Amino acid sequence: MKPRKKRLLIVLIGLLGLAAVATLVMNAFNSNMVFFYSPTQILNNEAPRDHTFRLGGIVEEGSLARENDGLTVTFNVTDGLETVPVKYVGILPDLFREGQGIVAQGKWDSDSLFTANEVLAKHDENYMPPEVAEALEKAEQEKAARKAAAAQENEPPTDTPVEGISK
Repeated sequence: MKPRKKRLLIVLIGLLGLAAVATLVMNAFNSNMVFFYSPTQILNNEAPRDHTFRLGGIVEEGSLARENDGLTVTFNVTDGLETVPVKYVGILPDLFREGQGIVAQGKWDSDSLFTANEVLAKHDENYMPPEVAEALEKAEQEKAARKAAAAQENEPPTDTPVEGISK
């Protein structure tokens, strides 16, 4: 084999190896990525079913219930617009309580229940995870838009003449 063909073969083998390594790295990144969803996004079917992702929001007041085994907890997470039921088996963080922002990692199953395998609570009075804060802000804007649309439907049109008043 001529030296030129040997170099070409070595370069091609090197490029093929580099492509294989890049494919493996991208596959590892893709399988380890965990996306964040709000309750509104989950109930709008934007979140994957039976795949791990993160749910963020506020623990709804009065929704926390513990089972007799001492480890199983159910509660609702809300973004102010929609609410998602969550089930968690394990020890909750010390800072976990109703009315507090949390991020839970788990799966949305076929029973319309988010089964968490990890629950993270905010770590001080002033901190809110950026994703949770953004989801709550979007939910508040959506709520305001819905209220405005409902109010607009209930008001009479402004260009309709009222009896007894002429233009």
